[in-house]
Amino acid sequence: MKKLSLKEKISYGFGDFGNGFMFDLGQAYLSKFFTDVCNIPATAAKNIFVITKIFDAFMDPIAGSTIDSRKPGKFGKFRPVMMISSIILAVLTIVTFIMPDMSIRNKLIYAYAAYMIWGFVYSFTNIPYGSLASVMTQDVDDRSQMATFRQAGSLGAQLITGIAFVPILTYFTDPRIGYPVAATIMALVGIISFYICFRNTRENVKPKGRTHEKLTFNDYKKAVFTNKPLIAVILMTLFTISAMNANNQMMIYYCQYALGDIKLQPLVNTIMIGCSIIGIAAIPKLVAKFGKKKTAMIGFAIGIVANGLNFVLPANFYTFTILVTIGYAGLAIPNGVTWAFVSDVIDYGEWHTGKRKEGIIYAAFNFARKIAQSIAAYVTLGALGLTGYIPNAEQTSGALLGMKAVMALYPAVALTIAAIIVFVLYDLTDEKYKIIVKDLDEGKFEDKIM
Repeated sequence: MKKLSLKEKISYGFGDFGNGFMFDLGQAYLSKFFTDVCNIPATAAKNIFVITKIFDAFMDPIAGSTIDSRKPGKFGKFRPVMMISSIILAVLTIVTFIMPDMSIRNKLIYAYAAYMIWGFVYSFTNIPYGSLASVMTQDVDDRSQMATFRQAGSLGAQLITGIAFVPILTYFTDPRIGYPVAATIMALVGIISFYICFRNTRENVKPKGRTHEKLTFNDYKKAVFTNKPLIAVILMTLFTISAMNANNQMMIYYCQYALGDIKLQPLVNTIMIGCSIIGIAAIPKLVAKFGKKKTAMIGFAIGIVANGLNFVLPANFYTFTILVTIGYAGLAIPNGVTWAFVSDVIDYGEWHTGKRKEGIIYAAFNFARKIAQSIAAYVTLGALGLTGYIPNAEQTSGALLGMKAVMALYPAVALTIAAIIVFVLYDLTDEKYKIIVKDLDEGKFEDKIM
């Protein structure tokens, strides 16, 4: 079993670093751009995110099956698709932050079209990237370290965009210029990061089961719906990712209106995400000592308590920042472990069905992420709409309470549900996984009909 070098593992993490420089902008700042710059009502902006994310989610299986049908070429099966799509995605990231001066109706048409196309291309960037981990190595320790580097890359992107985006934006007196300039800078960093990942990783695992076949609907059903560990990861993801995205999406609103200064957002993000990066560095040691499942449960417990306290305690900058930081660090742990879960369930799927379908399994997982993003937008912008949010004005106590509920109460509830799901449903232990890898190395499958 091939052991990966440190350079390969770090380079893999650069993929999510680059991903974050494009993906995180849409999650954290696009809603603010729509409501405060484009003057799109919060309820209508909510629908943009909800509908386009659901559309994106249904595009993921198309992307996954298309990628699965490819035969490996000179640069492998996944890396070329990832690299080319990331360049297109960078251009589209900038386009989403440009809004022509026209009627609200036409603005909505433009926003829907731009964000739907962005999401479709994102599928062809993120699915091959996520699938890449499963063909780099099957070593348990390497995978836990890769999961850590991936989560570090994601949080690193959140940290830098969270620190740099608002200062770039406020440097320009006209936000219609500031938003696309900031997006352009971030998108360029994203392309460079994906190139580092592309250049320094290799696809080492050669599937023993059937592959490169045309996928039927029955194959899809068997690959996804008979994979119990995958179902557990999908259900967990609905709640962990929606909690994270709701936090990120509401942060800029909360800092401007509840804490009183939009320029506090980079400071809060620096503390919150910076400490989370330090926290996830402990994931490999925690996994080595407790296993992946227990490590995830530890993170859930931390996040539930911190977010619960943040909602019930009186709001001020210091208590909010301390507790949101602890809660986000707790959330980062199961989110980091998730990437190792996904690689494991891909191998489980090959062992269980006799067919290795990285793309379609990762697409099913990514489907859950897209639905989770839709849920986050519904919760965030729905709360603003329901509580009477008025852009660029002093907010009512009800609107401020709604913002706090999204920032703290929703994550506490969502992480509680996610913890129950993992505890009850995820039964692919590290010991069982090692047996599966041994069987795959020997050409043995649970499905004997080959």
